Amino acid sequence: MAVADNTFSMSTLFNALPYPNGISGSVPPPGFPPRASASHLHAAMFNLMTCCDGMSSFKEMIASFDKTELQRMASLLTSDSDYFMAIVTNKHGSRRVQKLLGKSDDVDALFCDVILRRFLHITTDKYASYVTIRAMVVFDEDKKKAMYEQILYYALHLARDQHGCIALNDIITDADDPYYRDQILDLVAYNALSLSNDASGNFVVQRVLTLNDLRTMHNIAVSLRGHCIDLSFKKYGSYIVEKLLEADESMVVVVVELLECDGDRLMRLARNEFGSFVVYKALKSTKMSRIDLFWDLVKKLMPFLRILRRSHGSNIANILESLKLRC
Repeated sequence: MAVADNTFSMSTLFNALPYPNGISGSVPPPGFPPRASASHLHAAMFNLMTCCDGMSSFKEMIASFDKTELQRMASLLTSDSDYFMAIVTNKHGSRRVQKLLGKSDDVDALFCDVILRRFLHITTDKYASYVTIRAMVVFDEDKKKAMYEQILYYALHLARDQHGCIALNDIITDADDPYYRDQILDLVAYNALSLSNDASGNFVVQRVLTLNDLRTMHNIAVSLRGHCIDLSFKKYGSYIVEKLLEADESMVVVVVELLECDGDRLMRLARNEFGSFVVYKALKSTKMSRIDLFWDLVKKLMPFLRILRRSHGSNIANILESLKLRC
């Protein structure tokens, strides 16, 4: 559809929508067949929103609209949940809807209502999820509160979803409400074990740990106590354990587990392609802040020096060698 045709189509749409607060005159109640005019309007709007060209023209167009025109457009877009989903699950449709968010309270109210009605489906979709992310940036406090309630309710579903975890991570990073932020962090920390073992959930635990919130890091460490070695054998699990080693409170939990495991298991971990980085970081971290734990770990690793030289644990062997030479 050409850019000039888009402008004309919008003019035609607005002329056919005499209701500034909705489109009840054009769209029938659920369960009734749509009128021909309503179907035409929806088809025209769908084409406008999902066409692959003309994004810059679209931004110029909506910038020229007054509040009534924006509200009529939003009314049509949000008139039916399935219709809205068909638009926002389209790459270009999602981008255009994002451009409409934050334009006015009345427009945002319409979008907030439809997002809340289909929250989980929207926030776990590859493209639609960015609408939720954008909404959490531009919505006012009251609308954000309603959104946060849904985020808390579905947080674990989002965390375990391929696309939902990305949305949740962005929301956590930009969360500006202390109460809801802490609620989400506590939920992640309490469920840290199951999330750490999940293909998508582990990314959420990693993101939360990068916030360097000491209380949350401690809570995650408590949830993972007794499971740090198992996680360290896994690629993404090892990232989580390494991050725990960066704060004194959580570091102790990890190192104590390393010291309490049997020697053979520690040796296998130190030789593992992922676990070797955990043991190496444990040595580096304890040397800086807990020298007593450092020497305890050295003492437990030293009998395996020769084996470690010929494995992924060569970086650990280098530390042990330097200490042996000093002695």
